[in-house]
Amino acid sequence: MHHLLSLVALLGLFAFPLSAVAQELTLKRVMLSSGGLGYFEYEATVDGDATLKLTVSLEQVDDVLKSLVVYDDKGGVSGLSLPGREPLAQAFKDLPFDQDSLSSPADLLSTLKGAQVTVGGARAITGRIVSVQEETVSLNDGKATTKRTRVTLLTDRGLQQFILEDAENLQFADAALREKVSNALLAIQTNRAKDARTLELSARGQGQRTVRVAYIVEVPVWKASYRLTLPADPAAARSALQGWATVENLSGQDWKDVDLTLVSGRPVAFRQALYEAYYVKRPEVPIEVAGKLMPGVDRGGVEAQDRLKAAPPPPPPPAPAPYRPQQERGAAAATVAPPPTGAAAADQFEATDAATQVVFRFPRAVSVANGRTLSIPIIDRQMPVQRLALYQAETAPRNPLAAIRITNDGDSGLPAGLITLYERDKAGYVAYVGDARLSGFPVGETRLLAYALDEKIVIERDAAQTDRIATGTIAQGALKLSRIVRQTVTYRVKGPAKEPRQLVIVQRRLPGWTLVKPEPKGVELSEGNYRITFQLPGGDQTQTFEVVQEQTQQQELRLVDGSADQIRVYAQAREFDAKTREALTRILQLQAAVSDAQRKVTQADAERQAIVQEQARLRDNLARVPANSDLQRRYLATLDKQETAISKPSPSAVPMRRRASRRRAMPCAPTWRSSASPRAMS
Repeated sequence: MHHLLSLVALLGLFAFPLSAVAQELTLKRVMLSSGGLGYFEYEATVDGDATLKLTVSLEQVDDVLKSLVVYDDKGGVSGLSLPGREPLAQAFKDLPFDQDSLSSPADLLSTLKGAQVTVGGARAITGRIVSVQEETVSLNDGKATTKRTRVTLLTDRGLQQFILEDAENLQFADAALREKVSNALLAIQTNRAKDARTLELSARGQGQRTVRVAYIVEVPVWKASYRLTLPADPAAARSALQGWATVENLSGQDWKDVDLTLVSGRPVAFRQALYEAYYVKRPEVPIEVAGKLMPGVDRGGVEAQDRLKAAPPPPPPPAPAPYRPQQERGAAAATVAPPPTGAAAADQFEATDAATQVVFRFPRAVSVANGRTLSIPIIDRQMPVQRLALYQAETAPRNPLAAIRITNDGDSGLPAGLITLYERDKAGYVAYVGDARLSGFPVGETRLLAYALDEKIVIERDAAQTDRIATGTIAQGALKLSRIVRQTVTYRVKGPAKEPRQLVIVQRRLPGWTLVKPEPKGVELSEGNYRITFQLPGGDQTQTFEVVQEQTQQQELRLVDGSADQIRVYAQAREFDAKTREALTRILQLQAAVSDAQRKVTQADAERQAIVQEQARLRDNLARVPANSDLQRRYLATLDKQETAISKPSPSAVPMRRRASRRRAMPCAPTWRSSASPRAMS
């Protein structure tokens, strides 16, 4: 308040002309998107050239600079200007005083010492400011005090003083200084709201016309919600649906009699900091000190080739087509549905389907004060609704959910939102039954909406998986077979005691598997799940339903690597033809023969190894017994028998090769001499 009073005092003391006020724009149309963006359109009636003023919040300037568009069918736009991001700092950057100096006339005069001023009043004075001093004056014989400002001027008659508070007017003699003070005061007044910026748009044209200015900025997302009233008769084909929109005005300005449009869609939107100053960093190059300059001597030259003809300049680009104003929408209103059972909306929104969004336009002007919330009905129609039970094992494993199947047979889609469901009984009373979630709902599509637990139906669920062989063939030493893997989910359902019910079971679809039971015809597929419908007749009956999915898997077994037990199973499989089973049986016989031969070879190798170990023991003993002794002859006889046993033919060719190799590696029998001592034997 003190700052404001000081500015008023300054404006009263210094009579400076202010620039002309630009023409204001009036908000006429607001379009809100469920993507969090708002379209704001303003109008102004102008005559000839005009300057249009538009004030937006600081946080919206980037979006305005990105999206601002002007519609002027009889003129054009030459650009817009706005203060910098720090306008006051820039305004006082080159002034001989700062913003604090304008807090009072005394502070301004004290800052501008030496400036020449003219003081009007009972005693007119003209001179240069020497000093500005505050002094305290006693009042009522010292019972009270007050402060006043004494200003000393250097005049032609010497130093003269006056009381600033008693001066009727004060004028700076320097016109340039007066303009600087005036511009500084105007900057403070213009930028009083530090979080707002005023844009000035220059429109050029002839005659009187309407200019429209629009931009896109970030706004709160508008929300849709619905109310659905189920009739008393469960078999009724249609129910009353009413949709409401909740809108917040947080734009910083009041919406007075604006054309309100709501758009449901998901546009691609970006944001860029166009109001920030960016500088390109350049590499720093050191200062080069020029040395002694010695140009070379020109000795003439010859042309290397004919001079090239200059290429003609490229043709100028085509002139841009003149900008045309936005065409008014000619969208037809949605077909009015039959009157619902509840109170109808007083005003029907015009709902229109566009390529990527649904547009709702309110039929009359709307006023919403800044900071207020508005909730209004946008949909009021009858829609086909069928009651059913929806079973989702991951949501409720024992009971299905009470649900409805709703179909959009209207002329426009519906945005996503919550649905509150009511039910009317036969006496006409209405009760709340639950809430449901509605996704984006295009025309012609169907949604299943679950709103409560249906405890009248009990479901038990079992899952089992089987694996069987389908076919098999032998090719290139491998058994190629097909296996069928089957997953069976069994549902045992105890239905309601009285009324019949339609049951929709949601069963996960296995990727790469095929639904074989029930018949895939008529089964829905949604987000990787089957929706399978079964009929429950009522009467407290228990029924069993099966959902079967199959997958065919291909396997290959190299017979040379297969075990006998594995091949024996395939040889006995009735799924294979007789020729394949005979071939597998023959392979088993050959494997048995090979196993028997390997067993004999292993046994012979074990016996031979035992003999080799015994020979080593005998040689060690021979080295310790006397020559030509009975014990020596006994050892030699035993060695002879062992050599004879080793040299016998092997039971098969492969073991024979192994024995020949081992004989070559076996040490030779010792050569005996009668005079040799036991330690001389090798």
